Amino acid sequence: MGKPILAIVGRPNVGKSTLFNTLAGERIAIVKDYPGVTRDRIYGDMEWLDHSFSMIDTGGIEMDAKDGMLSHMREQAAIAIETADVILFLVDVRQGLVDADYKVADMLRRSGKPVVLVVNKVDNMEKYMPDVYEFYNLGIGEPHPVSASSKLGLGDMLDAVVEQIAPEKFEEEEDERPRIAVVGRPNAGKSSLINKMLGENRVIVSDVAGTTRDAIDTEISYQGAEYIFIDTAGLRRKSKIKEDIERYSIIRTVAAIERSDVTVLMIDATQGVAEQDAKIAGIAHDRGKGLIIAVNKWDAIEKDNHTVSEFKRDIQNVLSFVPYAEIIFISALTGQRVMKIFDLLDVVIQNHAMRVQTGVLNEILTEAVAMQQPPSDKGKRLKIFYMTQVSTKPPTFVIFVNKKELMHFSYQRYIENRIRDTFGFSGTPIRMFIRERKERE
Repeated sequence: MGKPILAIVGRPNVGKSTLFNTLAGERIAIVKDYPGVTRDRIYGDMEWLDHSFSMIDTGGIEMDAKDGMLSHMREQAAIAIETADVILFLVDVRQGLVDADYKVADMLRRSGKPVVLVVNKVDNMEKYMPDVYEFYNLGIGEPHPVSASSKLGLGDMLDAVVEQIAPEKFEEEEDERPRIAVVGRPNAGKSSLINKMLGENRVIVSDVAGTTRDAIDTEISYQGAEYIFIDTAGLRRKSKIKEDIERYSIIRTVAAIERSDVTVLMIDATQGVAEQDAKIAGIAHDRGKGLIIAVNKWDAIEKDNHTVSEFKRDIQNVLSFVPYAEIIFISALTGQRVMKIFDLLDVVIQNHAMRVQTGVLNEILTEAVAMQQPPSDKGKRLKIFYMTQVSTKPPTFVIFVNKKELMHFSYQRYIENRIRDTFGFSGTPIRMFIRERKERE
């Protein structure tokens, strides 16, 4: 099961991005002191005590906005609210309770989601506490005073968040069936693919981008094996804003990938590979998921002897950071090669969970070091003592060396390639951590 999702919402300029950055421990959102700066809904991870969350930073909600960009951001926030398990509703003690806060509170009440009310910019508890009590008038529960910039009051706020999340959300999924997230840009054919695999029209398919409203879990059996497919939601094309409206769906994509073992990234052959595809592949890669790239609508492409290799080259150029991904050319409409996806899935699932014995690993390592000497700097040469696999899903290795800073990225990549040459690991990322130890150890 994926991590619980926490959405930070509120009207513009109450400090949502500052709180997000403080909780994530890094500056991800752009913080500026005027409304509407957080353009993209941005996601990140955080931990509190024994619990992990995925967080969403939303654009400020301007309830009555006529301006295209602001109404666009309001829609993004609405999708974030739909997707979240708990909502942090942020208000500003300095500006006090304003009409827009009541409107956001009404929107959150209608969502039926658990809400934790957070009063930000309380840098001095004694001075501002009388003003904090005013926010009881929202009728949305107890206000929790914090200062995102000074990191005050965050522990009590996060305790309140944990209380609102159903315990099962933190528990590991007992269902052993592999989970497959089907992701991609709107209208790439995600729902059509699942319908073709099912042999029935269970998921609504339309040629209007974004008709799939919610992520749907579909159980599919094939040759005695069972799989759960997660069809990610598209988006509603309500406005004619030139902005890239595909951003709407990014958090649903994150949530689906988070819950999956393997991600199937669908690319529309008629559209080619785009920056949005790279963003989605990057999310799967960062979260250590197996990856299959399914190039759909292949029946609609005029072909010659070079078409496949040219398209593969385009994919490898744009998605150069996932060279391990499996690529398949399909047509969800005609069914061409659709069922071959199951063969690829079985390979990727197996590789994602593969474990290599330490003895065998170190034979490969010794051979690799003999073939290409480790780098040196100022007369000091990198020594590699040994290597061991510490976990799977994705396969994760620790290499013990004399000096960490001597392990150049290129040499680490060289070792990874030697491991891939020997064991395959196609379709799955590999993680490597470098640890220092003294020679006498």
